[in-house]
Amino acid sequence: MDLEQLKYPIGHFIMPAIFDEQQAKIWISEIENLPNQIKTATENLTKEELNQTYRPNSWTLRQVVHHIPDSHMNAYIRFKLSITEDIPIIRPYYEERWAETEEAKNGDIQMSISLLKSLHQRWVVFLNTLKMEDYQRKYIHPAQNKQLTLANMLGMYAWHGKHHLAHIVNTVSKT
Repeated sequence: MDLEQLKYPIGHFIMPAIFDEQQAKIWISEIENLPNQIKTATENLTKEELNQTYRPNSWTLRQVVHHIPDSHMNAYIRFKLSITEDIPIIRPYYEERWAETEEAKNGDIQMSISLLKSLHQRWVVFLNTLKMEDYQRKYIHPAQNKQLTLANMLGMYAWHGKHHLAHIVNTVSKT
């Protein structure tokens, strides 16, 4: 498997030409299902397996599991800001530095799986209250120097979860 396939096992996120209610429901369902998929994919992993990397010079599977709720907490806050403020400027974070903190490198993954489950429950309830026009609301991402719609971000974070789930599943299937 080449490096690009190891980095992006499900490919890059591409926003579809049409975003409608059906697409929103699909992505919300994927966000809702992710915590159980991560739990199932990791429940029988040994300490050694959790300390494997999914590609050369990458995070360990343990770091990936901790990264997902870190990232999705930021996404949830960005969604809330975008609904409650007029085109807010969000604060980026250094995900690579967060992944190097002690609890991300060595902590029990169950705490992040529990956090992910609770976070996604709350996020899905919130997402289900949005109207289709709400998904056209935007925020400014200063690191990317552009405005992003909530429609795009919904798809991006549904993809993000599947992207990292594939890292876990593909790595485990090789052992």
